[in-house]
Amino acid sequence: MILVDAQMHVWGADTPTRRWPSGSAHAAHRPVPVGVEETLRVLDEAGVHRAVLVPPSWEGDRNDLALDAAARYPNRFAVMGRISLTDTASTNRLARWREQQGMLGVRLTLHLDPLRAAFRRGELDWFWAAAEAAGLPVMVYAPGMSRLLGEIARRHPALRLIVDHLALPVNLAGVESFADLPELLALARFPNVAAKASALPCHSELGHPFGDVHHALHRVFDAFGPRRLFWGSDWTRLPCPYRDNISLFTEELSFLSDEDIQWIMGKALLGWLDWPTDAQRTG
Repeated sequence: MILVDAQMHVWGADTPTRRWPSGSAHAAHRPVPVGVEETLRVLDEAGVHRAVLVPPSWEGDRNDLALDAAARYPNRFAVMGRISLTDTASTNRLARWREQQGMLGVRLTLHLDPLRAAFRRGELDWFWAAAEAAGLPVMVYAPGMSRLLGEIARRHPALRLIVDHLALPVNLAGVESFADLPELLALARFPNVAAKASALPCHSELGHPFGDVHHALHRVFDAFGPRRLFWGSDWTRLPCPYRDNISLFTEELSFLSDEDIQWIMGKALLGWLDWPTDAQRTG
């Protein structure tokens, strides 16, 4: 079984030569930067074969560290990159997006203004059309906005959308964090929408095996099935050891078959993102 983490971050310090945008913060994550070598050690110790690197929002719309990691370790890392949604040149960039070594698609964070408000006003409509035309999968974190994502999925049926963190608000745990789950489940009627079940221990009020998230995961699995449900960690904000987030899916969910686990833990994600295995590369 190939294990593929659908979300990890690498980032650098805020320094005079590499400034973060004004007002950037990453309170939910650990306070010190994490590099590619440390990330590899975490993956190797847990037996995880690959990871999708998602450049963090607090560094702005830059992908340099993630792309460097993917170039150095192409069989371990690939990137869902950030792009400016306010730059008129971005449309042309999307058409050639995957020409960047290691780049698979785009990741949007729409949990904060001004982008959240822009999405509500329809000011990002150009992006969805351009991403669909370029054949780019899109990961999007937009808690409380699943209905709007449904409209995007309906209008752009060839656009592959992945709803990050099951659209759960980053600051909530327990029953409260799943209040909007029915809206996420409604997205399953669109075959071009998948769900990323990442950072689930962050939304548990219990320790391992996180029994208070099992029922919600069961509902998500019943709606999306194993081929549109992707495991991920968001490792740097986990409140538990990395291995515990793996065993939640591989050992603790009694409703999953061995075949379901194989799809959810990596096989489905590789296909959705067009990330070939070594065997596929060699024909």
